[in-house]
Amino acid sequence: MSIERRSGLLPYLFSRAAEETNKPAPLVLFLHGARDRGTDINVLLKWGLPRFVDESSPLPYFFVAPQLPEGQTWVDREADVIALLDNLIVSQSIDPSRVILSGFSLGTAGAWHIAATHPGRFAGLVAVSGRVPKTLETNQLAALKEIPIQIFQGAKDEKLSIEDTQQIVDTLHGLGRTVDFTVIPEGDHFIADEVYTDSKLQQWLISQSRRPASVVA
Repeated sequence: MSIERRSGLLPYLFSRAAEETNKPAPLVLFLHGARDRGTDINVLLKWGLPRFVDESSPLPYFFVAPQLPEGQTWVDREADVIALLDNLIVSQSIDPSRVILSGFSLGTAGAWHIAATHPGRFAGLVAVSGRVPKTLETNQLAALKEIPIQIFQGAKDEKLSIEDTQQIVDTLHGLGRTVDFTVIPEGDHFIADEVYTDSKLQQWLISQSRRPASVVA
């Protein structure tokens, strides 16, 4: 499908959801990894979720992928990511209760941080080949207990420890949260193509809806 290249506080890729009787659609917000930082936004289209969206027929969700300048992190640009999200919700037919945040590698660390800081904004979190920032404390992780979480990691990822990720999963379980942790046996760090093209995950992205604040887990 056609992806638009847009400018703003951060340049970003954007695609519209397939039209369906003008009904508000979900939004998937994707945060890229370290090697895709820079000034050429087309590098995001080379692989992973942006390439999947670009090569697919119209999908049932809106998609946005901002790009960081060299040397910056998503934690540095947290306010700009939220501002972009706010702008799109106002300007597009997006269901604000069905916003999914996903990240790869450096983007996963940003996704954990942003979701923990703004837990009421997201209906789901997809973490691929990335660690939870050590700056996040247990009480901040507790804020995620209402957010369904999918974690994907390659068993042969030399950058990440399965044990460290499992510790986070166990912490979230201890907080009463169900977390799906998928280890890809032959996967290394760069598993994004395999993860995002999976039909089960694609269905999961559009099946999540944020719980009302009054609901007690």
